Amino acid sequence: MQKDIYEQIISFLLGASWAIVLFGALLTFKIFMSFGVLLALFLSLFYTVFSLFFVLALDAFMVNKERLKEAKKQTQLLEKLTIKTEN
Repeated sequence: MQKDIYEQIISFLLGASWAIVLFGALLTFKIFMSFGVLLALFLSLFYTVFSLFFVLALDAFMVNKERLKEAKKQTQLLEKLTIKTEN
């Protein structure tokens, strides 16, 4: 199944977001490790939770795109049924 350009861009951004979440959490932990383990752990966890909202937003875009595609299919089927019942 071929993806359109919108789905390809969203898929790429979703993968890049996951990479940013993982490497950013590791980098945040390493930077703040000199201030203490608890602070570093808290800040990396905070960064991860905050960054996951962006991943969820991109996933919501993909879900809405699929919902729109299904609604268009259903509309076409309903129009065909309406034409058949009118004849």
